[in-house]
Amino acid sequence: MSRSQSTSDPLADDFKVFLYLLWNHLGLPEPTRSQFIMADWLQNGPRRLVIEAFRGIGKSWVTAAFVCWLLYRDPQLKIMVVSASKNRADDFSTFVLRLIEEVPFLQHLRPREGQRSSKISFDVGPARADQSPSVKSVGITGQLTGSRADVIIADDIEVTGNSATQTMRDRLKELIKEFSAVLKPLETSRILYLGTPQTEQSIYNALPERGYEIRVIPVQYPTQAQRARYGTRLAAEVVADLERDPTLVGQPFCTRFNADVIQEKLAEYGTAGFALQFMLDTSLADADRYPLKLRDLIVMDLDRKRAPVSLAWGSDTALSLSDVPTVGFDGDRFYKPFHVSQDWSEYTGIVMAVDPSGRGGDETSYAIVAFLHGRLFVLDVGGFRGGYEDSTLEAICHRAKEYGANEVIIEPNFGDGMFLKLLAPHMARIHPCKLSETDRSTNQKELRIVDTLEPVMNQHRLVIDKHLILRDYESTTSLPPEQQNIYRLFFQITRITRDRGALKKDDRIDALALAVHYWTKQLAQDTEKAAEQARTEALERELEVFLQHVMGGAPEAPSLIQRVI
Repeated sequence: MSRSQSTSDPLADDFKVFLYLLWNHLGLPEPTRSQFIMADWLQNGPRRLVIEAFRGIGKSWVTAAFVCWLLYRDPQLKIMVVSASKNRADDFSTFVLRLIEEVPFLQHLRPREGQRSSKISFDVGPARADQSPSVKSVGITGQLTGSRADVIIADDIEVTGNSATQTMRDRLKELIKEFSAVLKPLETSRILYLGTPQTEQSIYNALPERGYEIRVIPVQYPTQAQRARYGTRLAAEVVADLERDPTLVGQPFCTRFNADVIQEKLAEYGTAGFALQFMLDTSLADADRYPLKLRDLIVMDLDRKRAPVSLAWGSDTALSLSDVPTVGFDGDRFYKPFHVSQDWSEYTGIVMAVDPSGRGGDETSYAIVAFLHGRLFVLDVGGFRGGYEDSTLEAICHRAKEYGANEVIIEPNFGDGMFLKLLAPHMARIHPCKLSETDRSTNQKELRIVDTLEPVMNQHRLVIDKHLILRDYESTTSLPPEQQNIYRLFFQITRITRDRGALKKDDRIDALALAVHYWTKQLAQDTEKAAEQARTEALERELEVFLQHVMGGAPEAPSLIQRVI
């Protein structure tokens, strides 16, 4: 953007004045302080800028006004607007064109006869003939090349639908590299990102390595710990307010969101989601905060009846699986085993754990886990959006029959045993097997889940069916994009912490932990029996030696222990 122009026109000199008058024409309330801060950054910020602002601040509206202001100052500019989808980008350019058509002080920019005037791309009236339109809208996955631009505005290019997995984020990072090929090599050319991070591993976090500066506007005043994580990215106005009055911590920064609305958003999105999308806090406090890692699992095609006698875990790059969706953090991937024994044996046993749904959007979840030679094989995990319906109960029974479960265990913390009583006649008819409740747990759920799964995963004793990863991912694709990940097992695995309420939904990981706990409890019992047997054998040897020394000669059969007894 050229700043060499010096005019006496206050609309051209100050975007904030322009924004105020445009809002007034549209009948909108006066721009908020947060919107004026964003407007100042757009006008006076660096050539490579990332503005991270909370959901609902009005980023797209302010950005559309900024495009109009740029063309008001210099009609010869070429501006490319890129959004997550083509429809979203077209809606943006349509809105800009409508502003030009309707706002009196912009009508001189109306496209003239013979100029481009579609919602996809259009020229402004004073623009000279050029291969590139004045404004062009493009979806991030569309054809970026073919035009040149003085200014590229990436408006919310990161959304849940294109950043949920490692593969998606890698692709998005490659796509935005095309911006440099489109941008004119001028000192005044700019690339501006405006958005809200959708994941802790947001692509915006990697942009400073490429020369971008990040500015953050949170919905409320952050704590001292949050300020430390923002570093220099936090809006200077927020910092100045807190230095003047430290008691502002936790109070709304934007007048569009009062304390009651903020509490509603916190309840709706959960602690982690609120921190991400309203506080723009993408940091991970420390590695121990998320103790369960995908890389500690062994992933392979599992048989429903047999498994390899021995397996060897590995994490070499060559073992990394690239053909399954990964919803873990950057760099955390699934790996196939380093070695698989050619000898296979039938499972020692197969258990199905069921966690009945509670209220709201909870699932009735299940996990089917087999055991062989000290390893646990996860054959299936899933959930049903129902609780006591016959269809849900029968579906559980059919899953148990499909995998040949020897025992079905029920989480008793909901319904006081009612679920087991309702399930029993269906199970007797479809797949007769042992049916029981687990011990009632009084411990914090998150601690119980992590304490159960962490040691098993750290020792690489949890083996996952490769097809389960895809089933788990596809099982939620019918849900709204913002809800898909929270129901997925492997998202729950990688996002659980020891904090209370760490996950918005924990049904599937809870069922898996129940099944794993069943087998680890069995292992502990077997270990105790083996230890007792070893102690008995050691005592027998000691007694034989003692009696031989006392009585002389070799001990006679039967066992001297039996003779002593």
